[in-house]
Amino acid sequence: MRWLAFPKMALSLTLATLAALVLVGINEAGYRQSRQALEEVSDAQRARVVLNLMLQNILDAETGQRGYLLTGEPRYREPYDAAVKQVDGHLAALQLLYAKRPTQLAQLNQLAKHVSKKLSEMDVSVRLRQSGNEDAWKFVITTDVGREEMDAIRNEVGDLVALSSDELTRGQLQVVKSLRFARIGIAIVALAALVAFYLYLRQTHALRQVGERQQQALELERNALEDEVRERTATLAELATHLQQVRETERGFLARELHDELGSLLTAAKLDVARLKSRMTELPDAIQRLQHLNDLLNSGIALKRRIIEDLRPSSLSNLGLVASLEILGREFAERSNIEIEMVLEPVELNEANQLTVYRMVQEGLTNIVKYAQATEASIVMKNYGNHVVVEVTDNGKGFDPQHHRPSSHGLAGMRHRVEAAKGRLTVTSKQGQGTRLSAVLPANPVPSAAVA
Repeated sequence: MRWLAFPKMALSLTLATLAALVLVGINEAGYRQSRQALEEVSDAQRARVVLNLMLQNILDAETGQRGYLLTGEPRYREPYDAAVKQVDGHLAALQLLYAKRPTQLAQLNQLAKHVSKKLSEMDVSVRLRQSGNEDAWKFVITTDVGREEMDAIRNEVGDLVALSSDELTRGQLQVVKSLRFARIGIAIVALAALVAFYLYLRQTHALRQVGERQQQALELERNALEDEVRERTATLAELATHLQQVRETERGFLARELHDELGSLLTAAKLDVARLKSRMTELPDAIQRLQHLNDLLNSGIALKRRIIEDLRPSSLSNLGLVASLEILGREFAERSNIEIEMVLEPVELNEANQLTVYRMVQEGLTNIVKYAQATEASIVMKNYGNHVVVEVTDNGKGFDPQHHRPSSHGLAGMRHRVEAAKGRLTVTSKQGQGTRLSAVLPANPVPSAAVA
């Protein structure tokens, strides 16, 4: 599905790129056409202004000439002189504006000729008036040369103004055309962009749906794996609990067998040795051997008792948890030469949880002997009413719980025992700072009827 999406995405990208290029092209073409049209409009407007100014200057010159001829006063000649000077500048400006327009340039040449004749006619009359030749300048005035040239100038100026107006109109139409072309082009490009955007959104939606379906599939698979892991973990926990129960049951059975069968045999043998010893007073050598045999039997009985206590502590059911832990601590101190400090408060736990506490303390002391290299240890049991805290602490070399991989499963077994009893086991240790095992178990008050 993802591979099929790439051609569509390429199509969307191509359309978007083409739309951008076309939009840039339309904008550039419209800009150039509009700029050219605006330049033509500007030139036409300047030409109209210059033509009108030149015509106005000629009229001003003619007015000043008439006033000077009639009055002879120099102040009337000043407007004439100023207007004549400006006419040449206007003609030069028109030459520049019409340099690339042959039609207008030809008409401008005709206009320049008429202007030159008109200015010459006015200059002759002014000079004649200035020299005092009254008849001559009056004759020049009465001729139709000046009027004809003035009419020709008006006609030429009118034609050039009309051409400028036509150019102005064409430039405005060109601007309108460019704007219309830009509008149509932008509309087409916008439509193409919308199509490309629609394809992109559609493809994005399709990809999102595919991603969501894959995510759902992964979520279902992960949930299934988590359920399977939880189920197998629960099964293993149940199996481990069952194995521990079976182990404790077998230990109890073996302890009873040792106590009942082997104990009775050793006791009977000891009694027989005592009888033989009382009847063989005359044989010192035999008495010595019987005494040695009696010592061996006593050692066997003591070994049998220790094995039974390890398998199933009888003190736990006969004396209670506190006394059992005290006996366990004293025996451990005697065997290991490690000083044991015990702070034990009476607690109310059921038989299974008492056995859990006893086994945890027993395993903790065993680990101290094997690994800790400690000189001091402590056993603490606190009763907090609704829960019980049991701690086994040593001052040994310690370890890093995050990276420690013990060779045995002692800690794992302790943790499982405590968790199976609805408790929590915490292991705290640092290199060179000893180790602390702390178990928190819920208190289970023993019913009064059971106690009785």
